[in-house]
Amino acid sequence: MRERKVDYGYILRLALMADSEPTPVPAQVGEKRSCPEGEEKDTPSKKLRAEKDNKNGDPPQPDDEEEALEGDASDGEEDGETFADMMKHGLTEVDVGILKYVSDHKGFSGILKERYSDFVVHEINKQGKIVHLDDLSIPAEVEGASEVEEQPVESDVLTEEQKKQLGELQLFKNKEANVSIQVVDDTKEKRTLVHKAIKTQFPGLETKTEEKEGCKFIVAYHAAGKKALAAPRKHFWPKNRGSFCHFVLYKENKDTMEAINVLSKFLRLRPNMFSYMGTKDKRAITVQEIAVLKITAERLSHLNKCLMNLKLGNFSYKNHPLKLGELQGNHFTVVIRNISGTDEQVQQAMTSLRQTGFINYYGMQRFGTTAVPTQQVGRAILKNDWNEVVDLILKPRPGAEKEFLVRCREEWAKTQDPEAALKKLPNKRCVEGQLLRGLAMYGKKNIVTAFGLIPRNNRLMYIHSYQSVVWNTMVSRRIEAFGLKAVEGDLVLRGTTAHVLSAEEAESHSIHDIVMPLPGFDVIYPTHHVGKGYGELLSADGLDINNMRHKVKDYSLAGAYRRIIIRPSDVSWEVIQYEDPRLSLVHSDFEKLENKPAPVVNNEGKYRALKLEFSLPPSTYATMAIREVLKLDTSIKKQTQLNTTWFN
Repeated sequence: MRERKVDYGYILRLALMADSEPTPVPAQVGEKRSCPEGEEKDTPSKKLRAEKDNKNGDPPQPDDEEEALEGDASDGEEDGETFADMMKHGLTEVDVGILKYVSDHKGFSGILKERYSDFVVHEINKQGKIVHLDDLSIPAEVEGASEVEEQPVESDVLTEEQKKQLGELQLFKNKEANVSIQVVDDTKEKRTLVHKAIKTQFPGLETKTEEKEGCKFIVAYHAAGKKALAAPRKHFWPKNRGSFCHFVLYKENKDTMEAINVLSKFLRLRPNMFSYMGTKDKRAITVQEIAVLKITAERLSHLNKCLMNLKLGNFSYKNHPLKLGELQGNHFTVVIRNISGTDEQVQQAMTSLRQTGFINYYGMQRFGTTAVPTQQVGRAILKNDWNEVVDLILKPRPGAEKEFLVRCREEWAKTQDPEAALKKLPNKRCVEGQLLRGLAMYGKKNIVTAFGLIPRNNRLMYIHSYQSVVWNTMVSRRIEAFGLKAVEGDLVLRGTTAHVLSAEEAESHSIHDIVMPLPGFDVIYPTHHVGKGYGELLSADGLDINNMRHKVKDYSLAGAYRRIIIRPSDVSWEVIQYEDPRLSLVHSDFEKLENKPAPVVNNEGKYRALKLEFSLPPSTYATMAIREVLKLDTSIKKQTQLNTTWFN
């Protein structure tokens, strides 16, 4: 078997896969541009240019596995040698308590997410329906709603040349940054028609009237900066039309927050005008439901003309927004390319996944990708050791990082001056930048307040990361001690209340009923010896399991319960052969809308791929399901250490 150079860029993407966990870091608004080097350039849809507590009692979890808490983790890929050097100091599954498998089949290799189109996620809404984009039409107005947000515009108000110029301006191609239109037979009524025509047909553009040499011109320019965040104009909105326009968002290679920022900019809205049930990851094709307050379907539909890798459809008006955690889960279609397993090995692995399931570990994405794991910061927060919190986040660390972060950390280590260190950062919105800004504002003697400048979701992810390591570790001990059967002292849920099983009750329960607690002040623990290990583990970390309330209310941990084994639903699979590694092997919603043919596989092809489908509940990691199938450590560090022949 010939060797092949390890693709470290791929390995980074492996660690940033989406399942059911969000990226809270603010995203930059995207612009239409050519594909960056290394991105997928020939996807079939390249024409697209333009939790409440869950049933197990888990706290609301983000819905995307890209948890880039550190600035260096969110700034993109490093080159091969540098990235490999960085990953020498990363985590492996063993480091975060991921130790066991439930099946006894032999593992095999394969490449996951070789292309982002190999990972397709469809949201499952609160009615249990898989969300698809399959209708781009505008819903008919309800009776009596004759007045709409914006009046119809005559189609001949703008000339074809003007439309071309405005289209280029909308897509950031016009270097002059504005288009001037002189109104023939100038009247206020005609100028109003032109204003409306531009704003309706070219979302994202603003207009104003200027007088030049005695003539009035309408000047169109791109809404950005403060104007993009301006309060929405008040338009007439029929009382018998729902206040929220719900729509399906199809996106490629963009995370949800990035997509929302793009929509916000083009519609001149604040991002908080949008609501959704969960965020989806970037390196994937994802389909989910979004709601926006008092924006018409027609106006949203116009965005399809100019957005890149986004498509909006299935519009409807409703009287309610969407809430985080309301989804029932996600449906995954995953292609694992170039597999080494025999058909029999694949059959054994997939049958086990369908019948038994997998250990519901928190995946590697929850713990960061750098030399300072997020759970260490979480532990310091829980210990109320704020100097250590600052030290862990800002100190120089082994391994490679972006140069500006290296300079920032060196400056902090040398001077302990937050303003001087902050000047080394071009992007102040990363965690390091937010913390330094807080320290500059409130001083090093008021770290709690300074730390509070980091968005709440990001701060809580640190302590949730610590909870997750404890949970993973204790579940591994539980599986090691008692295997896949319910035993006396295990916990099950009765409603939302945990109940300790007696020996007799254990006989009538299966492993799929058993839950384990995340540590906190409002949970009980298994009464067998594994349960007693919680206190020992926390004590070794300097924490008291009987005192999980924190001086700062935000960091008090109530705890929660989580099922230890998850059995996916709707499991199906097929082994397919293909000749062209660039060929997409999943028929996307957009391709179906465009009436494009389904991918054609070649039974004589030299490559083999495993295409699998399954559904998972919220706060469950698809990477852990795939780990059970392949029997491979999913950590970036371990992947870089594997023999390079793994990639053949």
